[in-house]
Amino acid sequence: MVKVGVVGGTGYTGVELLRLLAGHPEASLQCVTSRSEKGVLVSSLYPNLRGFVDIPFTEPSIETLSQCDVVFFATPNGVAMKSVPALLAAGVKVIDLAADFRLKDEAQWQQWYGMEHACPELLKEAVYGLPEVNREAIKQARLVACPGCYPTAVQLGFLPLLQNGLIDPQRLIADVKSGVSGAGRSAAVGSLLSEASENFKAYGVSGHRHLPEIQQGLQKATASPIALTFVPHLTPMIRGIHATLYGELLSNIDKTEHELHDLFVDAYRNEPFVDVLPPNVYPETRSVKGSNTCRIAVCRPQQGRQIVVLSVIDNLCKGAAGQAVQNMNLMLGFAEDAGLDRPPLLP
Repeated sequence: MVKVGVVGGTGYTGVELLRLLAGHPEASLQCVTSRSEKGVLVSSLYPNLRGFVDIPFTEPSIETLSQCDVVFFATPNGVAMKSVPALLAAGVKVIDLAADFRLKDEAQWQQWYGMEHACPELLKEAVYGLPEVNREAIKQARLVACPGCYPTAVQLGFLPLLQNGLIDPQRLIADVKSGVSGAGRSAAVGSLLSEASENFKAYGVSGHRHLPEIQQGLQKATASPIALTFVPHLTPMIRGIHATLYGELLSNIDKTEHELHDLFVDAYRNEPFVDVLPPNVYPETRSVKGSNTCRIAVCRPQQGRQIVVLSVIDNLCKGAAGQAVQNMNLMLGFAEDAGLDRPPLLP
């Protein structure tokens, strides 16, 4: 059994991570840290974990965390980078679920996150934890940056088309909807039931922090510059992400919808957590709730030049905690689906 530490176990991503780790056959939770909840039983804050995680929250300290084999950071942006160098020096593998190590360019990171990076020398070393793209590098990594929820759904939808040179990389549109849990557990007016229920709105239209991350990932798939319009929306559901992606076929390309479907099937044939749906079947967010699965459909409406890809994930699982556990499995040589081989929840 590997010794696992979780820093920041009080948020929605944190509790999802604890739920998955509690059922992992190779993981033993050694500590779950929280300054605000120090001494409180984890199961008192999250009663769903009673009988599964019966340890108290503890004060985060490098000394304690250094006793672990792997440490997850389920913390706000800017927290992990202050502790990661010391943990790596102690031989601990680190998986950051926030954005501290996702971007390779230090200036770009500081522009979008509004703070200086505490250890920019680690930006190049950190492996971007999208297993469908970086599986072999993740296996060798000691520091993994888990992708954001929006970037996961968008990249998995666009990548097969860009990698095969089928669509114009200058005319990409990502119209993406997220459940309210993506805003976190902190009290905020926009997340109140009476504000979010029976409502639907766009936000971050002029620029969202996940935009440079998506562009960085898509750019690696093509030699041409990327131009992406990304518009996120808040929907009145608790969890889930639905990405409707638009790409225009290049003028010298002509692929039928059936051929496009086969292309996606081939691209993800050996991926345990990507499910390409049959033709004329469209993914629903409820079909992935509580799972690490991304479900995808590809369409060519009216045989026009516009290709539409539909990509759904659970923002707390494949978009965060589940993908983090998938990365841990790769880093430590476990079966990739260990602790993740369970069906989604319905209703």
